Amino acid sequence: MACSWDFQFRVLLLGDSGVGKTSLLRRYTEEQFTEATGPTVGVDFCSRIEEPEAGVKVRLQFWDTAGQERYRAVTRSYYRNAACVILLFDLTAHKTFESVQNWYQEVTERAQPYPLLFLLLGTKSDMRGQRSVPREEAQSLADSLRAPYLETSARTGSNVSAALSLLCRELLRAARQEKQAADLYSYGGCTAGEDVPQKKILCTC
Repeated sequence: MACSWDFQFRVLLLGDSGVGKTSLLRRYTEEQFTEATGPTVGVDFCSRIEEPEAGVKVRLQFWDTAGQERYRAVTRSYYRNAACVILLFDLTAHKTFESVQNWYQEVTERAQPYPLLFLLLGTKSDMRGQRSVPREEAQSLADSLRAPYLETSARTGSNVSAALSLLCRELLRAARQEKQAADLYSYGGCTAGEDVPQKKILCTC
């Protein structure tokens, strides 16, 4: 069976519980927003195919990790072979912003020793009256991490597609710069039948 994409990249979403990782992915992949979502247990999978250039299809495979400490041993096992990490924080909760550096250090210490791409996203940008993280402070952190920074809202859809499309283009550019693109994406192309099922992996520890 012919493969329906040219490149496949594994993308991890990391951030404290409640920052809106699942809501952002649901908006991006299903164009829906749910007011209340339960906490992720272990890791959720979903994917979407982008066409950043005419005739070039890229499958972004998202691994939505649990933010709670009790699932950290499970989510750490998924750091391996990631091509990119999206670091998320809630613009209305400064504590989640303070955690970003910890998430960054954790994944860089455990991921394989090839360069990872990072994207920093501030969520819930529609809640302007409750904002507690200034844009300048967030941009300064992004600069220190050498990561693009965007502010998003899963509720309104603001910047959600733009952020993930930017990510897709950056991954494709980075892969092409490498002599062997397989060092940057999780499966090195694709083989019929190796789709990851879009279901929840429950904690079994």
